[in-house]
Amino acid sequence: MPEINSDKVCFVIVKAREFDVQVEGQEADDSNATDDNFASVFASGRDDSVRRELKAFIDAMDEDEQCELVALCWVGRGDFSPDEWEDAVAEARSRRQGSTADYLIGTPLVSDYLEEGLSKFDLSCEGFEMGRL
Repeated sequence: MPEINSDKVCFVIVKAREFDVQVEGQEADDSNATDDNFASVFASGRDDSVRRELKAFIDAMDEDEQCELVALCWVGRGDFSPDEWEDAVAEARSRRQGSTADYLIGTPLVSDYLEEGLSKFDLSCEGFEMGRL
C-alpha cells in the first residue's frame, strides 16, 4: 500500500492534466507512435509555468515519495499489480537516475496512470481540493 499522501498524487494528476491541456494544438514531437501506444506526445517549451510548477512540486518530494509516485504510475499502467507494490517501489528506486519530474512529465498519459494506480489501492481524488496542500 502506498505511503505517499494521496493529496500529493492528486495535485500531480491535476497539474499534469492542466499541462496536457496547454500543449493541445501544439505541433507533435518526433516520438514514435508505436512506442507511445499511439498516444500523441507534444513538445512544450521548458519555460511553461504549469510545467515548472509541476516539476518543482515533484522535485520537492523526498526520494521515497518520488519512487512511490513512479511505482504508482507503473501500477496504473499495468507494469506491476498492486500485490507487487514493494517490487515496483524497489524497481523505481533502482532505476532512479536523472529527474523524476522530467520522467513523469514526459510519460504520455501519466495523469491517467496515476489515477488508475490510486484506484488499484481503493484510493481516489474524489473530494480533492487544490488549496489543501
